[in-house]
Amino acid sequence: MMKHWDQFLAPYKQAVSELKIKLKGMRGQFELDSSHSPIEFVTGRVKPIASILDKANQKGIPLDRLEEEMQDIAGMRIMCQFVDDIHHVVSLLRNRNDLQIVEERDYISHKKTSGYRSYHVVIMYPVQTIHGEKRILAEIQIRTLAMNFWATIEHTLSYKYKGIFPTDIQMRLQRAAEAAFRLDEEMSLIRGEIQEAQAFFTRNKEFKQEEKS
Repeated sequence: MMKHWDQFLAPYKQAVSELKIKLKGMRGQFELDSSHSPIEFVTGRVKPIASILDKANQKGIPLDRLEEEMQDIAGMRIMCQFVDDIHHVVSLLRNRNDLQIVEERDYISHKKTSGYRSYHVVIMYPVQTIHGEKRILAEIQIRTLAMNFWATIEHTLSYKYKGIFPTDIQMRLQRAAEAAFRLDEEMSLIRGEIQEAQAFFTRNKEFKQEEKS
């Protein structure tokens, strides 16, 4: 059975590895141009087998339909500094010809009732294998650092309470989500100052490195 799972998950693991390199490469290109990168950092993972089985059971997905119906077996997460960066990243993804966007879900303009905010892009990604090309679904979540902090805490608490939060915890999470969103709004208002300071820091760091060499 384990061999079956290894074979099933292999193209997803390959996709995550390739997408990490490509998305990090996008950040590197902005740095080479000495321009602000909308990508702060990139992470990726393949959903653990236990999580796949749990979700399949919750959603009523037959195991022989996982490839077609479970969109996040391969998951990428792109972290951004500002909300506007999220829309920039989505635009960049739309313009790529090495993947196909099959669905977009905007939980920033239309937040979930829990307070969750993020932008989800589901893609069809071609993986080259020894048996030929295999096209798999992968999900890319794009969010700010503040959104990610909230989502990480909410996800952890969700395990503890099995998704059913006590009323007081739920209210605090919703207030925290609004506080995180206000933080993003405030940071956007001083975006120019922040980027100028970051550029100054980078130039100063490079100058000192040149002096040492």
